[in-house]
Amino acid sequence: MQRFSSSAIHGSSSMSTMSTYDHQSAVTVLGLGPMGRALAGAFLDAGLRTTVWNRTPGRDRELTERGAAAAPTAAEAARASALTVVCVVNYDASDAVLREEETATALKGRTVVNLSADTPGRARDTGDWAARHGVHYLDGAIMTPAPTIGTSDAVFLHSGPRELYLRHKPVLDALGGSHTHLGEDIGRAAGYDIALLDLFWTAMAGYAHALAVARAEGITGRELAPFAQGIAAILPPLIEEFAGDADDGTYSGDLNPITSAASSMAHIVHASEAHGIDAGVMRTVEGQARRAIALGHGTDGFMRVTELLGRH
Repeated sequence: MQRFSSSAIHGSSSMSTMSTYDHQSAVTVLGLGPMGRALAGAFLDAGLRTTVWNRTPGRDRELTERGAAAAPTAAEAARASALTVVCVVNYDASDAVLREEETATALKGRTVVNLSADTPGRARDTGDWAARHGVHYLDGAIMTPAPTIGTSDAVFLHSGPRELYLRHKPVLDALGGSHTHLGEDIGRAAGYDIALLDLFWTAMAGYAHALAVARAEGITGRELAPFAQGIAAILPPLIEEFAGDADDGTYSGDLNPITSAASSMAHIVHASEAHGIDAGVMRTVEGQARRAIALGHGTDGFMRVTELLGRH
């Protein structure tokens, strides 16, 4: 999954130093995809005793050559450390590992930090399971790509019991970058993750569509790119302003009322379809804008649709 650069997301930064934890501290990493290998590598670089396990054998070779201990089972890996970090493709995969009887028994009284990506509901469900089985549990999200792990550019979000987070933070700090505890609710980190990825992929879908329209008009991607970057530069202050609109219910349309926005969207739809380019996404957005207008919000800004998205 594509993640963001840390320049776009800010948290409480705390780079690890050799004095922030006991060099004999131990950590286990379950899951050795690209991100899991990056996590284990960062722990090794920080001098932590690191045990690794992966369901598919062979991915631990480079790590064991660097000093990691390879466990034959997830349960044995869990028993090697007070802290187990899990990073697999989703919660179907992590639950299949954690809820296996022998592994669950090995984890009792220990801490799991689950950095796998999934929905807030799945995070809460796994947190409930952990509580019933005597496993201390923190959920988390990694907001930057694997090459950033262990550097100042990494961004981690965490949620769950604050005392538990603070207890293990010295070890987690070995992963580099910023670590932000978002609250006691287990699903809160996943909630941030989903919302931020929603923004990212919606923006990428818009850019892909813009490139298709530009190409149809004889404009290359490289020609468009500097102007597209100018559009992107407008967004940071708008993100801050519109957050206030959504929180306060103001939705000011003084600068650009939703009627004007809907007109621009219609132009995009017509130009796209004239070239045979699918405009389904923009048609949907235009429909949301026109629904807001029909409900009497024509003088409001486009963010008024935030309140309408959950209504039927």
